Amino acid sequence: MITKRSVWFMTLFSLIITLSVYYITVPSEKELGNSPVVKAEESTILTALRVESDKEMESLMNDLRFILSGVDTTSEEKSKAYDKLKELNITRGEEEKIEEMIKKSYSLDSFVKINGDQIRVVVLADKHDSSVADSIMKSIQSNFDSPKYISVKFE
Repeated sequence: MITKRSVWFMTLFSLIITLSVYYITVPSEKELGNSPVVKAEESTILTALRVESDKEMESLMNDLRFILSGVDTTSEEKSKAYDKLKELNITRGEEEKIEEMIKKSYSLDSFVKINGDQIRVVVLADKHDSSVADSIMKSIQSNFDSPKYISVKFE
């Protein structure tokens, strides 16, 4: 017959076995110190800009989703929230398209932020080249019908 005492014993025993196997199979700190380090190819500046932009975008999208799922919101408010959500997705796609174009055309890593008719571009480059900046601005403007205010910053 199984008693409470034997159940507790088996539970503790299986926990000890599990922890023992875990500590045996996990590499030690010495082994981790000798392993090769993977280097990131992208600048920490561009990564920080992307993280900040993603947080801002996610917060705004969550607010809009809350409005869409709200019981007390009117159909007009839901329609406006849906249109804004769709606009944000389109803008995100345009930003990614411009970043890919800069990467392909100029072999430069970049961050692009579109806010209405303003486009901010941060390019990762060793030197500041005004002719490259001008060329980037012209190629970005060629993607839009209406005039945009484009700024290019080199980091």
